[in-house]
Amino acid sequence: MPRPADPKARSALVTSARAEFAKRGVTGARISDITAASGLSKGAFYLHFPSKEALFAALVEDFLAALERLAAERKSRMDGFCAQHGGLPGPGDVAARTERYREFLRMEACLDVEMLELMWEQRELVTALIVGSAGTAFESVMWDVVDREVERIAREFHHLRGRQPDTPDVDPSLFGSFVVGTYLLLARRMGRLTQKPDLASWAVGLQRLMHEGTLPREAVPGPAAVLARPAPPPSTRRRSARAANPHRPSRKRP
Repeated sequence: MPRPADPKARSALVTSARAEFAKRGVTGARISDITAASGLSKGAFYLHFPSKEALFAALVEDFLAALERLAAERKSRMDGFCAQHGGLPGPGDVAARTERYREFLRMEACLDVEMLELMWEQRELVTALIVGSAGTAFESVMWDVVDREVERIAREFHHLRGRQPDTPDVDPSLFGSFVVGTYLLLARRMGRLTQKPDLASWAVGLQRLMHEGTLPREAVPGPAAVLARPAPPPSTRRRSARAANPHRPSRKRP
């Protein structure tokens, strides 16, 4: 009769594996190091997982399921907000800082805290996905998530900004890439931290930067306009000196 799997042993293996995958990547991590760190035998490992790749796949599956739950929660809250407030805030709301806009920011910040909490909890796995999965079957996982998030943020940004015919606008996909890239850098930073940061403060700051930092402003001249500066007006110093002493002989340059 096969020996039943011990859930505590599985949890210990998962904890040790996360650290090893973050440190050495999927390819470099070794089962012997995982079991040594967890105080278990290789037999205990194979009782729970057929390979290190299967263990990593289980971690990724749990992470993606958590992301899906957060996405469903975000959609549910967005739908509820739109039903209560007659839609998402538009450019006028952002410019006037209306109550609808401020309520939207509060909701977005709460949702972002949940995402940052997940990233903190899974920081070792996220680190492995970002920098330690090249050349494996998992190397596209994080970038698939990135592409979906860029599209989502681009849609929201397009609606919030609307079309500003009199001012140059930012491409929504470029803005989405900027935001998601920021989150990737934060995730990478989390992987190096030993103490949990103030995630609520991060979320509020990111929301203000994303929305209030992109309000239309006066058009900034492009590089060509900056380079093609008009010639400075001729100096009046010489003319003033000449007027003060009209009999002074002209000074000729050699």
